[in-house]
Amino acid sequence: MNRPSLGKLVDDIVASYAADKRTHRIGHQFLPSRARMVQTLEGIRQLLFPGFFGHKELTESNLRPSIEHLVASLREDLEEEINACLCTTRQCTLCRTPEKCDLQAQDLTQKFLERVPAIRELLALDAQAAYDGDPAAKSIEEIIYCYPGFYAISVYRVAHEFLTLDVPLMPRILSEHAHSVTGCDIHPGARVGRSFFVDHATGVVIGETTEIGDNVKIYQGVTLGARSFPKDERGKVIKGHKRHPTLMDNVTVYPNATILGGQTVIGAGVTVGANAFITESIEPDALVRQETPRLEVLKKRRRVAP
Repeated sequence: MNRPSLGKLVDDIVASYAADKRTHRIGHQFLPSRARMVQTLEGIRQLLFPGFFGHKELTESNLRPSIEHLVASLREDLEEEINACLCTTRQCTLCRTPEKCDLQAQDLTQKFLERVPAIRELLALDAQAAYDGDPAAKSIEEIIYCYPGFYAISVYRVAHEFLTLDVPLMPRILSEHAHSVTGCDIHPGARVGRSFFVDHATGVVIGETTEIGDNVKIYQGVTLGARSFPKDERGKVIKGHKRHPTLMDNVTVYPNATILGGQTVIGAGVTVGANAFITESIEPDALVRQETPRLEVLKKRRRVAP
């Protein structure tokens, strides 16, 4: 068999780029680095949980200079990554006003860093909710350092702030990183109240327009999803509609339950049992459960030796 020439192979591949411009960025600003963003995320976690992460023991005497050094480093990294995200979504080829982009990135970085104390307050409540809600938890330290659900919530809280600040790309990159690490998919656009606990985390899906109140507890395998997607006259999905459910305060959702629809409201104090499938609103203080399936136990047939 004759091998095609290298030139012919390259010509065909390059021609495919011209045939479909949706899958290349030739001539555009280079995409922001996912690896750098994840590295920056770890720096943010050091800022949120001083003494838990990093390679330096913090003491009362070295705390302020250590945090000052960390904030300065994070500020530089965030400004660079936010700038890249802004240029990417603006489809910049060569930025004609780099000073304007730099100033906007600096402003967004400053606003995020100013929100760190408020994020810490929310995460302290989330950690306490996990400790109070899981009899296996030995300490708050164990929650912060080890629990995948808490990691997913921590990244969500950070990503949600960037989304609120209208930073493009970065919120989804961060949340998909947490999804890949924990198996827990929390869209940064979801609105989550105080004292939120995701137990075990694996297989949890929380959609973009989900609203969750205070003191809500969710177990593994729970889906808070969309029932259908409204489309325009061309068959394209219409963006911006509320597609995902609302969970009011003090709701508990047990493993593998599915709750769908933007008009579905789970009332305050409701407990949703395992494997329930819900597409309609539930009144407050209700218990929702699937009818217990019938279990059948049969004797195995004995094999007769040949």
